[in-house]
This record gives sequence, C-alpha cells and structure tokens, in this order.
Amino acid sequence: MNIEKTVHIVAGTFILLSLALSQYHTIEWLWMTAFVGANLLQSAFTGFCPLAIILKKANLKSGPAFN
Repeated sequence: MNIEKTVHIVAGTFILLSLALSQYHTIEWLWMTAFVGANLLQSAFTGFCPLAIILKKANLKSGPAFN
C-alpha cells in the first residue's frame, strides 16, 4: 500500500460515508462530501494534500496510483 492508493481509499470512503449519512441522518453531511471533493480538486492542481503529508510522516512510501 502506498500513499496515493491510501489517499484514494480514504477519500472514497469519506464520500460514500457522508452520502449515506446525508440520506439517513441529516442533509448537512453533504458539506463533508463537498469538502472532500474540493480538497481532491485543489490537490490535483497544487500537489498539496494534508493526508499525504500525514502519511509521509507515518513512513508510508510513495508510489504509482495506477498500474
């Protein structure tokens, strides 16, 4: 497991979780979906990802996102 794949797994999980919570709890959970989506979009252009920084400090190795 590398940093890039872990970021995709965490982002996808957060999006699906917030969508489910918006259906079964309150619609305000869609703000979490918007935040994750905006973070993915800005990281594509800037290369800055807070989760990637945390994972680097946790000694995960960088590698290809797709093979």
